[in-house]
Amino acid sequence: MTDGGASSLVVNAGDGRVPRWFWRVAVSVMVAVALFQFGRYVFTRLSGLLLLVVVSLFLSFAVEPAVDKLEDRGWKRSVATLMCFLLVFVGTGIFLFVMGGLVVDQVTELVNRAPDYLDNGTGWINDTFSTELTTDTITEQIESYQSDLTGLAQNVGGRVLSVTGQVVGLIFQAFTVALFAYYMTSQGPKLRRTVCSVLPERNQRTVLLLWELAIQKTGGWLYSRLLLAVLASGIAWVAFALMGLPSPLALALWLGLISQFIPAIGTYLAGALPLLVALVNNPISAVYVIIFIAVYQQIENYLLSPKITSQTMDLHPAVAFGSAIAGGTLLGPLGAIMALPAAGVVQAFVSTILQRHEVVDSRLLSLEADESPSGQSAFRAAVRQAVRRSSGAGAGAGAGAGAGAGDVAPGDAHETPTER
Repeated sequence: MTDGGASSLVVNAGDGRVPRWFWRVAVSVMVAVALFQFGRYVFTRLSGLLLLVVVSLFLSFAVEPAVDKLEDRGWKRSVATLMCFLLVFVGTGIFLFVMGGLVVDQVTELVNRAPDYLDNGTGWINDTFSTELTTDTITEQIESYQSDLTGLAQNVGGRVLSVTGQVVGLIFQAFTVALFAYYMTSQGPKLRRTVCSVLPERNQRTVLLLWELAIQKTGGWLYSRLLLAVLASGIAWVAFALMGLPSPLALALWLGLISQFIPAIGTYLAGALPLLVALVNNPISAVYVIIFIAVYQQIENYLLSPKITSQTMDLHPAVAFGSAIAGGTLLGPLGAIMALPAAGVVQAFVSTILQRHEVVDSRLLSLEADESPSGQSAFRAAVRQAVRRSSGAGAGAGAGAGAGAGDVAPGDAHETPTER
């Protein structure tokens, strides 16, 4: 039959006739290419909306533990969600208000002290380069370039308008994210029921496991970062006030929040602003700022952070750094922030479903005296046990195996771990 089919193809080709299957393959390829191009166009057009949905889901994961605690105390879920989001908005507003006051104060101080800076700079140039430059000469040079400065001011004005439009767009996106996240959190059980209703029971357990890990890791990361930010801000507030820096509260809030919520380079970005303000106002204070940041960083790294984050974000530093870079490359600053909880979820899920074995004795595996392999948390052990039970139940379902004590009953197949 193979030889006959091959000979018929040869004859058809020799007769100039196209095989029947050719048109089916051609139409299938054209349809596949058209669908791919259409899907690519839709994804490109909706990429901004999809990013907002991802950010909203991340925010929902972060807020849900607090909502669940309020719901356990008798609050309605919608009211608890609204209260948590109001606290988020109030905290963000206070931070922006305080930082706005800092910017206004520093710009005003810079304008008022501009003549002194000009005199000091002129004196330094004359002493260093043996020139006879005066402030009057600088003023004449500025006036000679007045037309260029006017054009520069116009360009700056246009950029200010552009930046204002971007700020308005960011505010609109922030309200969009808040609205999505509110409904994802307040309607969380219904959303999970809807997702699980289209999945078989074993897949339901996997989805709920990932969902629970995402809530636990994201919420734990957020609250641990907030606690560290509060501690850093409080200590920095006292230190900056003793140093005599202007707006010590604003500088302390900037230092605490930026250093904790921006991975890898957050400490350097957080310390740059207090250092710059100290240089402008009193250069001697800049040395004290550097010493304070260096000392506090060591205290936080070795005393505070390990105790606070030991049960929330158990990531290797290299994994955290790499995930932050990957997230920043894909989604920008928001991606860098969301990458750490995402990496924690993936690591927790993989370590939960993988089978552990005894480790052989080797010099390459020896640990320090004060270091021991981290044990499984109660939550992770319970989740692993539930996954193994579900696998056994799925394998024995055809033989009429009954549900175990920890399995979900058929009538409760859609119940989620976060529902109370």
